[in-house]
Amino acid sequence: MVRKEYIVFAVICAVITCLLSALDIEYKKAGVPYKTEKPITLDNTEYRIRITLTSQNVREEFSMYKNIVVCEQLINGAKEKNLFMKGPIRMPTKVLRITTRKTPCGEGSKTWDRFQMRIHKRLINMHSPSDVLKQITSISIEPGVDVEVTIKHS
Repeated sequence: MVRKEYIVFAVICAVITCLLSALDIEYKKAGVPYKTEKPITLDNTEYRIRITLTSQNVREEFSMYKNIVVCEQLINGAKEKNLFMKGPIRMPTKVLRITTRKTPCGEGSKTWDRFQMRIHKRLINMHSPSDVLKQITSISIEPGVDVEVTIKHS
């Protein structure tokens, strides 16, 4: 089992990496040397953020949305700060199926095992500045739910 602290730490590291790569791309486009004398401020820039939640267990995923801990914090925080937010958007459930023979040798009665794994996915889209982005990533996440954060410049 992966602890909640490790997942939150991984999400924060991913967000910081995305922000740094976005800054590097903007400097290369503008022709500004990488090291400047002025400190870099990210407060005024607005980012489009897509949070993708993926889970194999429906109950864990629904508890992610129904629970006050995750989705309510996102929605209430976005409403308090007057941010544009859409979601959670339900994506179609992927059903991966494997049908195999029960007997390894091929003799005997022809009986089959059917295994399936369901993958549930939800999307949350929002527009927010970088200081709010730090608050968004400080949410506690339940184990068994994969979180992917994609950040783009507006």
